[in-house]
Formats: sequence, structure tokens, C-alpha cells
Amino acid sequence: HPLCCLSLQEVGPTMVGDERSDPSLMSFLGATKRNMLGNHFWEYYVNDAPRVVLNKLESCGYRVVSMTGVGQTLVWCLHKE
Repeated sequence: HPLCCLSLQEVGPTMVGDERSDPSLMSFLGATKRNMLGNHFWEYYVNDAPRVVLNKLESCGYRVVSMTGVGQTLVWCLHKE
């Protein structure tokens, strides 16, 4: 069960999923579904800082397997056994 989170800032908001993400997990994270003007896809986001989101995901059994920066964006890839 791979999962990617990304944040444009170190304090949030944090994007946590797309339109195909697990609705129960998105609800647990307190995520809101939105469509940004000009995008042809939907995304889930939370106003929490990434560290808060990562702590919540860890409590569900997810573990960070990699992290990188892409411009001003930070991306974490997680895995759940």
C-alpha cells in the first residue's frame, strides 16, 4: 500500500491523496477534497504540517521509505505492510 504526501511549505497545507485515495484514510487524516483551478484532477489536503500528518500515518502502520525535495515542494513516500 504505497502512499505519497507532499507539501509546498514546511508548515502546511499538506496534500495527502488524489481522487482514488482510500476515503476512510482521508477521513482519519481530516482531509478535504478539492479541485484547483486549471487542474483536471482532484486532490485531498489537510492544513496540518507534514510532521503532524506523518505522525498520524505512522499510527496507522505507514513508514517513510524515502523523501526528496522538488523545487519548493517536499515529497514523502510511505509504505504499509
